[in-house]
Amino acid sequence: MAAATSPCLSSNDKKHWWLSTRKIVDKYIRDARSLIASHEHCEIASAVGLLDAALAISPRLEQALELKARSLLFLGRFKDVADMLQDYIPSLKIAIEDSSGSSDSSSQNLSRERVKLLSANSTNSSGSPCQDPSFKCFSISDLKKKVMAGLCKNCDKEGQWRYLVLGQACCHLGLMEDAMALLQTGKRLAAAAFRRESTCLSDDSFSFPNFFNNTSSASTNNAPSTPPRTLTETETVTHLLSHIKQLLRRRTAALAALEVGAYSESIRHFSKILDGRRGAPQGFLAECYMQRASAYRATGRIAEAIADCNRTLALDPSCIQALDTRAALLETIRCLPDCLHDLEHLKLLYNSILRDRKLPGPAWKRHNNVRYREIPGKLRVLTTKIQELKQRVASGETGNVDYYALIGLRRGCSRSELDKAYLLLCLRHKPDKATVFIDRCELADDRDIDSVRDRAKLSALLLYRLLQKGYSSLSTTIMDEEASEKQRKRAAAALQAAQAQAHAQAAAAAAAIQIQQTQEAMIEFESASSNSNSNSNRMVHSSEAKAFQGVFCRDIAVVGNLLSQVGFNRPITVKYEALSC
Repeated sequence: MAAATSPCLSSNDKKHWWLSTRKIVDKYIRDARSLIASHEHCEIASAVGLLDAALAISPRLEQALELKARSLLFLGRFKDVADMLQDYIPSLKIAIEDSSGSSDSSSQNLSRERVKLLSANSTNSSGSPCQDPSFKCFSISDLKKKVMAGLCKNCDKEGQWRYLVLGQACCHLGLMEDAMALLQTGKRLAAAAFRRESTCLSDDSFSFPNFFNNTSSASTNNAPSTPPRTLTETETVTHLLSHIKQLLRRRTAALAALEVGAYSESIRHFSKILDGRRGAPQGFLAECYMQRASAYRATGRIAEAIADCNRTLALDPSCIQALDTRAALLETIRCLPDCLHDLEHLKLLYNSILRDRKLPGPAWKRHNNVRYREIPGKLRVLTTKIQELKQRVASGETGNVDYYALIGLRRGCSRSELDKAYLLLCLRHKPDKATVFIDRCELADDRDIDSVRDRAKLSALLLYRLLQKGYSSLSTTIMDEEASEKQRKRAAAALQAAQAQAHAQAAAAAAAIQIQQTQEAMIEFESASSNSNSNSNRMVHSSEAKAFQGVFCRDIAVVGNLLSQVGFNRPITVKYEALSC
């Protein structure tokens, strides 16, 4: 290596240096192939180190790049694969073109103007041609586009493995649209290569070569005579594409329902994705949880929306939309301390974005509805809002939490309705069940599983405590309302009984007065009838005798009728001594 650093080298030394370097690289690749053939994680990790050493010497060596990418994919290091091949991610290309569209258009216009002003055929002020014929103006952006187009063509011919490997990595990272485009492109290029090679084969020697698994000849030579049946890369890609299409169809239906206001239908479609038997990638699930939280929020199910925001933040702690939505939900139920905590976290995230001059995460990571140029304005609005919330907290507006909206009940509900709603929420959001959704999640890196579980448990515990506090508060309120309602009913019943008693007394008094008036009228009638019939009928009354003595007459029926009308129809003792006509 000392001869390689010397300024003057002979042709033999240069040739020897190149051959020795090539031998070192070939040795690294052979050793890496033998380690990869073992299919052991530790061995393949060692092979990655050898391939890094080979790439440090020859950065553009195609074999080393392919082996490293496939090894990282086997180890589950999908982020490393995406970082390694991020130039082939379609969404990243589109984002870069959109961000640089205005600058490119302005540079193209400026370059065209310069071409007109300083063309190769331009003349100087004296009218003679330019003395420097080698000077030539051209557009840098046009040249860049042509170079990129040439690179893409070369990649289509030589490196179709990139699309297959990167497509699988993008699928595990949740970039479903990019994964589908890359896998379809890789299948198309592999099929085209197979057609080109099949034309050179005779009918006798024709066989289907394993283009997708042809990573090393050593691995095929050292394979056992009767290997177990495993899926080829073609079959794996086909199954993966069908799964991606199914997930995208369901998410498209859910988003369409959410767009038109059919929130229950949207929640149903998102639940099919999130609660399905087959797992889904971490990034894709985080997006679906966030969108289902928006649907829950639109239907007024605050607790469910907060739970989905918690799951989103457990999978993606830097999700700006989830932090903003959860803070808005907590402000809706007037839980100001927790809302202020989320807003402070969001402010720190905004400051880190402005400090790093980029959105959090790698360049290929998606940030829905978040643009870097909008961060300064959002930070100013957020700072003002935090100050207002601090003033409200300082004024004592912390104990007026709307637990009815949190649990999803109407004011004035019964105790049975509260118990039923609280039981359902507890069964769904118990801290013991907070990590169940992780079992259906395909994490981008298995080393993050402990941190994801811890975040999920902590956020679920906070929500569960808030629900418990709301249940105890509402139970006390409902018990007080029921006690006051019973007391009010007792008072109303007592008042009604008093009114009934007074009415009965008034009715009895009226009846007594009526009886007295009837007796007086009867007495007057008897006196008048006795005066008129004194000559014909005489009656002897004895005050000492208890029995009445009567005389039979023809008008006895009339007298009985009169006695019944005035109320004297009660039985009396009558003694008849004689009957005479």
